[in-house]
Amino acid sequence: MDVSLKIGELARRTQCQAETIRFYEREGLLPAPLRTAGNYRVYGRAHVERLAFIRNCRALDMTLNEIRELLRFRDLPAGAAHAAHVLLDEHMAHVAARISELQQLKRQLQALRRQCQRPHGEGGCAILGELSIESGGRRKGGSAHVRGTHRT
Repeated sequence: MDVSLKIGELARRTQCQAETIRFYEREGLLPAPLRTAGNYRVYGRAHVERLAFIRNCRALDMTLNEIRELLRFRDLPAGAAHAAHVLLDEHMAHVAARISELQQLKRQLQALRRQCQRPHGEGGCAILGELSIESGGRRKGGSAHVRGTHRT
């Protein structure tokens, strides 16, 4: 192992939270590191490179399952190029669908915002009133919410 990093050093080097690194280990995206006699995790260059790959995929909003597949293709490259192309095409279709959903969401929010353009009496803010109705402020034909748009 040409690099010997503890988790804090790996986190700083890769600009990734230590808890996220542990999460990727639990999810099987990062291999379990070696341990010191004091039970500290020790990471090598392969971990740094693999974590960079994962973070680049996450920056492209890929799911953990998509990343898992790409890592499998990377680790077993026979026939991987075609499979990677198919996965990327599917991801682009998903992104296009999300863009469409987000545009619909924007139109719904703009319509809700226009509620304040109308004069309202003592009833208060039209936006708050609209959001209080049982349909949750959704317009006819609108989706409830765009899946996967919020990151934790």
